[in-house]
Parts: sequence; structure tokens; C-alpha cells
Amino acid sequence: MEVIEKSAEGLDRRFLVKVSAAELDEKLVAKLKEVKGQVNLKGFRKGKAPVSFLKKMYGKGMMSEIIQEVVNETSQKAFTERDLQPATSPHPHFANKIEDVIEGKADLEFDVHAEILPKFDPMDVATLKLTRPVCDVPEADVEEALNNIAEQQQSYAARGKTAKSKDKDMLVIDFVGRVDGEEFAGGKGEGIELVLGSNTFIPGFEEQLLGAKTGDDVEVKVTFPEDYGSKDLAGKDAVFDVKVTEVKAPEKVEINDELATKLGLESLDDLKSRLKERLESDYKNLSRGHLKRALLDKLDEAHDFELPKGMVDAEFEQIWRQVESSERDDEDKDKSEDELKEEYRKIAERRVRLGLVLAEVGKRSEVQVPSNELQQAIQQQAMREAQMMQAQGQNVSPQEVLKFYQENPAAIQQIRAPLFEEKVVDYIIERAEVEDKTVTKEKLMEEPEGEGAFA
Repeated sequence: MEVIEKSAEGLDRRFLVKVSAAELDEKLVAKLKEVKGQVNLKGFRKGKAPVSFLKKMYGKGMMSEIIQEVVNETSQKAFTERDLQPATSPHPHFANKIEDVIEGKADLEFDVHAEILPKFDPMDVATLKLTRPVCDVPEADVEEALNNIAEQQQSYAARGKTAKSKDKDMLVIDFVGRVDGEEFAGGKGEGIELVLGSNTFIPGFEEQLLGAKTGDDVEVKVTFPEDYGSKDLAGKDAVFDVKVTEVKAPEKVEINDELATKLGLESLDDLKSRLKERLESDYKNLSRGHLKRALLDKLDEAHDFELPKGMVDAEFEQIWRQVESSERDDEDKDKSEDELKEEYRKIAERRVRLGLVLAEVGKRSEVQVPSNELQQAIQQQAMREAQMMQAQGQNVSPQEVLKFYQENPAAIQQIRAPLFEEKVVDYIIERAEVEDKTVTKEKLMEEPEGEGAFA
């Protein structure tokens, strides 16, 4: 076997690989000898058929397998022997007709091409100086969360038959909706519970039911929003014939120990303590989000090296598909497609650069994702995917999805990658000089400045 480097321009590498027909034949004979003892052919005792006869019977099929193995092995070897790591899978291009190679009439010759990952020295992360915004949980936030829980435990009692409905009342209604006099799909319901003021129905619907009494028939006229989910209804005028079957008033929910015990806790103080802990965790995550953004911005600024074009192209295509499938925000509405593509290509370059930097830092620092954390993440992902597929009418169990991941290393890698990223970020934060800065709740809640974690 011979490997010749044909070109080396930037990160682009091309090799010519030559494997003689004689060498391939040796591999074929060796393989036939391995299986000879297992072959049972008519006219021969088991394992006694000569190799020459086996070659006639199985040679072409086995040679195809051997060629595939040789191509895979040598394609990788061409790079690893030179201490190069392909950024993407190497692509072979055959010089001779593969049929001639299989039949032993020609040597195996092919070009193999791939971009390689750049070699660079990451910055010393211990020299990083970062500011982490922090904020104590205001007592008002705990009270607000407590009130929200109380609202979720809201119960309703029937008003008198002559009582008119008020804001916050619950109505039990039957309705039929029509557009241009015709009923439409999803426009009919019976025994539907609607809390007035909840804004769960089309804008203008709930307001027209204020003052309705049990037994009333109300004609409700509304216009579907222009951005309504169904294109057939978006922007259309509709009329709903509504029958009010019951009017219920909200009962006061006492925030006390009884509420806490109803939720499975010991006391109101216990409930408040749990809520505060949850809010503190939320605030901590927001704080970390700002810190991570600042960290990635500094890593991006500190590194400048050539990026594999194929990786950038793939990242850009993924971003652009998301852009095309969603509505433009106010910032992007007046920009041309070329301007947007230029901006999003820069984002793709940033993501690839940061991914490579974090990978190199993690590799040199021997950062690992514990197997138990990876397995837990895989199981959670399998559960989510199974539930989503079941909602679409597919009879798929979490065990079947889990089996798919267990048999597909590439799929597992997609789950491992974000876990590894977070481990590396934690590693860097532990070694960087981090100063806590107290900020207001409003400031902490703001979207972090900059170009996004990887955006």
C-alpha cells in the first residue's frame, strides 16, 4: 500500500492511495482461509473445499467487502499517520473501475480528500477576568409565586341562575363557530370551561360574555388574528353561537398551612422555603447565563485561526433553515437576503470557532462527561422523543428509542456534545478570576448582551 500526499492548501488535504491487486488478493485468500472451516459445499467434506474453488464461489462478494474495509482503513490512516484529524469524513474518489478491481484486473487507486481540524494553542483560561451578575431573590417574588400557586388551586362555586357573570368568573359553555355561514373544523365545543379574563380564546370573545347568565344564548362576533395558526381562518370574521350552561364564581383561596398540606408539604413556611429555593436556582441559572456569555465572548476575541469551510457551511445551512422557517424580527425586516446571510455566516463562524476552542480546552484538561450523567440524558431524550412520536400517532416505546441510541454512536455524540460543553465551561469558570457584581432583578432578567452563547 502506498499513500502519497497530493496537495496541502490551508486546511485542505488530498492524498492518493494505491493498493496493488496482488495485495488485495492476499487479503482475499487470508479471509477465505479464515472461513474455510465453516463452509459446507456439496461434493466436499466440511472445511475441505480448496481456496481456489471458494474464490470462484465467493471471491467477488468478499472482495467488495475487503475493498470497503481497505478504503475506510486507509482513508483514516492517511491522516492519522501524519497527526492530522479530519474535520469531516474523508471522501474517496476511485481512479479505476471498481468492477475491474473486484475482478483482480486493476490495482485499487483512489483520491481521498478532507479538511482537517486546525492546530492551535488555546489561551490560558486562568488569565480570564469575568464579572458575574448576582441578585438576591426579593420577598415579593416569593409572594408572587405563592399567589400563582394559590390561583392554580382555584376552585369555583355556582352562582345563582339569575346572576350575571363577572371578570374572573368561570363559564361552562357550548358553542358553534361559523365563517361565511359555514361551520369550520375545531369551531365546535361542548361543556367547555372558560375563565373570563384568561385570554385563552380569540381576542374579543371573552369580553362579549361578560354579564351573561346561566341559560343565556349569546352571539359572539370576532375576527381571527392575521397570524392565527390556521391559514384558512387567519384574518377571517367569525360568528359563534354560544350557550351558557353555568356561571361559577371563584372561591377565595386561603394561603395558609392547609394549602401547603394539600400540596404535600408540612406547612406554609415549608412551602415558602421551597419556593425561595426554586427561585434562587432560577436566579443562579440566569446569572450563569450572563457569565457564560461573557466567557464565550472573551474566548472568541482571544482566538483567531482558520476554520474548516465545510464545518462553517454546515453550521450556516442549519442556521439559515431556521431563519427561513421563522418570521423575521423587527431588526431584520429591512435587511436584504445577502445582508442577512453575511450576518448569519459570521454567527456560524463564531459557533464553529468556539466549539473548536472548547473542545481543545476540554481535551487538554481531560474534561470528562460521567457515564451516569450521559446515560440519564440519553434516557430523558428517549422519553421525550417517544412521547412526541406517540402524540403523532406512532406506537413507539421509550425502550425502542433508547435501543436506537445504544446502537448509534453518532446519535449519542449529539447528546454528549452539549454536556461536554457545559463541563468545559464549568472547568474554565473554576480557574478564571470571577468577580460577583450585585445587580437589580430587572438587569438580571435582561437578555445577555453580545452575540449569544453560540449565536
